[in-house]
This record gives sequence, C-alpha cells and structure tokens, in this order.
Amino acid sequence: MFFNARIKPILPGLAITLLVALAAKLAEQAEQVLFGRGWVESLVFAILIGVVVRSVFGLAPRYCAGVRFCGKTVLEIAIVLLGGTISAQAIGSAGGGLIVAIIAVVCASLFVSYHIGRALGLSEHLSLLVACGNSICGNSAIAATAPVIDARSDDVAASISFTAVLGVLFVFVLPMLHAGLGLSATQYGIFSGLTVYAVPQVLAATAPAGALAVQVGTLVKLIRVLMLGPVIFTLAVMGGRARETRLPVAQVVPWFIIGFIAMMAARSFGLLPEFALGTMKTVSSFLTILAMAALGLSVDIRNVMHVGGRVVVAALLSLIFLCVLSGVVLVILA
Repeated sequence: MFFNARIKPILPGLAITLLVALAAKLAEQAEQVLFGRGWVESLVFAILIGVVVRSVFGLAPRYCAGVRFCGKTVLEIAIVLLGGTISAQAIGSAGGGLIVAIIAVVCASLFVSYHIGRALGLSEHLSLLVACGNSICGNSAIAATAPVIDARSDDVAASISFTAVLGVLFVFVLPMLHAGLGLSATQYGIFSGLTVYAVPQVLAATAPAGALAVQVGTLVKLIRVLMLGPVIFTLAVMGGRARETRLPVAQVVPWFIIGFIAMMAARSFGLLPEFALGTMKTVSSFLTILAMAALGLSVDIRNVMHVGGRVVVAALLSLIFLCVLSGVVLVILA
C-alpha cells in the first residue's frame, strides 16, 4: 500500500532523470577520451541534456512527480551529505565579515532590483517578485513571496519562467569568469554563492573550480537562502498582513540547511569517521548529478518567449548589479 501510494508515482520521472544523469556521465567520459581532459563537468552536462529533452520533447504529466522528487528531496539529501565533507577550518579563510557581507548584498540587491523594475514600468508586485528571485534564491523565493504580496498568477509565471532560464544560462557563463579573472577557489565560491539563483545551480557552477569552491559557494548560498524568512516577514508587515502570514518553519529554515550545518559541525569536531567521508562524498556527488538532471528537465526554453521584454531587461540588469556588488565584496574581503 505504501509503495503504491508514495513510491510508484515517482518511478517514471525517477527513471527518465536517471537516464539523463547517466547520459551526462557518459558525455563527461567521452570528453575525456576525445580531448584528454574535461572541459565541462557532468553536473553541467546533466542540466544541458535535461533542458534539451524538456524543450524538444516536453515532459508528460506522469514524469513530473519523479522529476520534482529528484529536484527537491534528492538534492536536499545531497546537500546534507555535502555538509559532512566540509570543516569549519576549511572555510575559515573567507573571513568573519562574510555573513555581514551576504546580508548587505541581499538587502542592497532587493532595493536596487525593485527600483529597476519600477523604472522599466513593471508593476509593484512583479518588480518585487523579480527582486526577490534575483536577490535570494530564484524560483523558491518567488513562490514564497507571491502569496504574501497577493501577486497575480501571470506575474508569478512571468518572473519564474525567465528566472529559470537565466539561472541555467548563468551557470554556463560563470566558469568562464573564473578562468578569465584568475579568482581563487574561495573567491570564486563566494562570488557564485552570492550571485547564482538556486542551490543546485551553485553546485554546478562551482564544480569546475574544485571541492573548496563547491563548499564555500554552498555555504554562502545557504546563508543567502536563510534571508528568505526575514524578507517575507518584512513584506508582510509592510503590507499589513503580518498577522495573516504564518511562515512554516520549513520555509524559514529548511530542514536540509539544519542538516548541512549539523553535518559540518560533526566533521569539524571529528565526530565523523574518516572511512565514511569518501562514501559520503561519492553518494553526494551522484545525487547532485541526479538533481541537476531534474533541474534541466524542469526548464523549457520555449517559455521565455512568452515573457515580456521589460521583465527580461529588469532581470538582466538586476543580475548585472548583483555581480558588480559581489565583486565589490570580494575586493573588500581580500
């Protein structure tokens, strides 16, 4: 009974996501054979192949549950396991002012992004949605903000559609920035964590720069995600809906962030046996590739054609501002 009710519905989507992930691994191996080195990580291949499959063939309803499961639950498990591979000492070089810098970047980006949207003639609600998606965590922030500000469904669809596509495209651009500017692994991790929209996209963007970049980028991104609760509460207060708004604990502090911090603390205090670390890293890596495939399968390039030009410009200008601001943070922390 439990199998039929809970497991069976996700199997078709899980199967197609697994096929995309395996195709990504094969593409990475073929790259090694043909060129003698890997230019593109399997994480990025998984996103790219998933996007192509979704955009060309679409995604039948029977696959949606499994794809959502891989893109959310599987990813969250991977993030918790990733915490066990990180020690506090390894990221200590980032400096004590990093958390303050993250908060400042989010607040400044929210303010400027909102006013960019308004200057371009977007509605107040659409401007807020674009600002929250750009400044905090992409689609998750948009979905969480929408009911608090009573956003219209078409505004939500417009902001989510372009944010999803722009976020994936940015993952492909960032590694070029790393190579061109000669950033250290820590600097690149900080920059990625401050600018990339979603946690899985941070993992994909930082993978080419090595484990330290992945670890720092993930930590910075998770701190940025924690800003979602205070921002939503502030919007509720400003809109006079504080008493009506009941933020679920899981929305303010998602369980996987708590798990990530707990695992990192356990690693830092030597509570995790050394023999388990390699296995945790391997499993986390595989689950992350699976989540990247699900991310790709969730993005239909064709949807961006239905988004208004002003939304596109607002999102791009907001992202450019966020990148400049993050670059300033790197200079200050240097």
